[in-house]
Amino acid sequence: MLASGIVAVRIANADDFHIWFALFEAVAAEGKWIGSESPLDRDARRQSFDHYLESEDAVTLLAEVDGQLVGNLGVEIRRGVGHLGMLVDERWRGRGVGSTLMESCINWAKEHGAHKVSLEVWPHNTAAIDLYKKFGFEREGLQRRHYRRRNGQLWDAITMGLVLDWDSRSSPFVPGA
Repeated sequence: MLASGIVAVRIANADDFHIWFALFEAVAAEGKWIGSESPLDRDARRQSFDHYLESEDAVTLLAEVDGQLVGNLGVEIRRGVGHLGMLVDERWRGRGVGSTLMESCINWAKEHGAHKVSLEVWPHNTAAIDLYKKFGFEREGLQRRHYRRRNGQLWDAITMGLVLDWDSRSSPFVPGA
């Protein structure tokens, strides 16, 4: 277990599904911070949760305060790139939960051989964008009208990345590499 101030981060286990799902469902119901929307498919979420438990290349990190779940971050490494998704209970935003989760995620990704960590974030989620920048993530692109919401709206998404390996050679096909 990793601790930072009052926030403790640990790796999820199978018994955590119900509390994890309740938090995921609450943030999804807000309709503006994560890609998933209510109502959620509980069985599909269970399969995804279990996949992260069983994979050596994925982890679900849980942030707790006094034993209460206040945030989570999932990261899965594919071809050396850790793809992450994160959410924090609305009552705990701006109180260090996201920073503690990001710190733990970056350390886990490095320990598991990732050369980069990548994410997508809604352009209106300025607090999350500021958090990611604080950890060295850079904006890498904008996907215009990329995600269709249940109400028919098309939302943009910003892609951001954090390079962890600057020592390996770059492509010989990139000018100046």
